Amino acid sequence: MKNILITGGAGFIGSHLADRLLDEGRSRITVVDDFNDFYDPAIKSENVRQQLENPNYHLFRINIRDKAGLETVFESASFDCIVHLAARAGVRPSLEQPLLYAETNIRGTLNLLELAREHGIKQFVFGSSSSVYGINAKVPFSEDDPIRQPISPYAATKAAGELLCHTYSHLYGIRCVCLRFFTVYGPRQRPDLAIHKFARLITEGKAIPVFGDGKTRRDYTYIDDIIAGVRAAIDYEASDYEVINLGESRTVELRELIDLLERELGSEAKIDRQPLQPGDVPQTFADVTKARRLLAYNPQTQIEDGIKKFVEWFRHDR
Repeated sequence: MKNILITGGAGFIGSHLADRLLDEGRSRITVVDDFNDFYDPAIKSENVRQQLENPNYHLFRINIRDKAGLETVFESASFDCIVHLAARAGVRPSLEQPLLYAETNIRGTLNLLELAREHGIKQFVFGSSSSVYGINAKVPFSEDDPIRQPISPYAATKAAGELLCHTYSHLYGIRCVCLRFFTVYGPRQRPDLAIHKFARLITEGKAIPVFGDGKTRRDYTYIDDIIAGVRAAIDYEASDYEVINLGESRTVELRELIDLLERELGSEAKIDRQPLQPGDVPQTFADVTKARRLLAYNPQTQIEDGIKKFVEWFRHDR
């Protein structure tokens, strides 16, 4: 059996990945998560409640900034692969707490790369973000596009993480696969993200904040498709360093997203129009040609079906 370490493994994407690997029954899973107060820690506790009953699952409540604490994790097992998903997330909060974002997302990533080097771990999967593209006039976004103009501290820290991965791959032979996630949604989505937040406010009869004219576009990617890409990256062996987009490869206007939510929830949204926010990009749009070629990535869930599945979870399972 493989030993796999997932940082941020109690969160939205990480807990889904742990489920997938545990269901396969071919891996021992170790999760590192600090259950911080960015959102209600009880949500993460619920995400891992059933996983804790599995003998092949182990949880450490440690902050990735704490290298000494992380060393105890690396002494507990010999890992075949690290999937590094832990991060301070979100564009807008990073404008208010840039030092915390740098400490967590850059120093935390460096801690894990150093421990991978020290312990001879040769596979490192890094959860990056489409935000690294900044205001990219060329669409769809390709991995070869320059990322020299990030417009939020969060985006800058993710770009820095990719550069650190390249450095450690080049110097120490650690295979690093950096996955740029495009607006992931689905069951267990963080409550601060648009789809979850809008669904809650519409259900409560409260106004939803719409920044700008509602014409911003996002490449919304369903969680199952993201997990399929991450799972393939764990086994990827063709080269020592890759940056790969994981998206749906379709853009959806914010106004259309709201229409879909209204239809599935059976309620009309009240709109609170606000000015565009610093750090927000006008659109994201993934070119997934490379993911298809290297990871056999093939997103299956269109936004209409994905919103339907999300609303079913929102109403009955959350």
